[in-house]
Amino acid sequence: MNMDNGFFKNIEKKTGVNMKDIFDLANSLQNANFKDEKTVRGVIRRVSQIANKPVSKEMEDQIVRSIINDGKQLDFNTIANMMNKK
Repeated sequence: MNMDNGFFKNIEKKTGVNMKDIFDLANSLQNANFKDEKTVRGVIRRVSQIANKPVSKEMEDQIVRSIINDGKQLDFNTIANMMNKK
């Protein structure tokens, strides 16, 4: 995938999110063990950094629980949706 693609440049402009970070994150998610709390917390923190949206301790705990206990699929959209909910 070409990073200089206009589509990605537009997303970067609109969101202020670096698409390379997104792709790196997506790649790291492919082999991650989402039953492992430490892994899940690490991913949440990374997403929050990339999205420049701080996640409170309560929010992080909530996301971790829903992923580990409910077996929710963890992908960028899931986390983004959870972070956008107040």
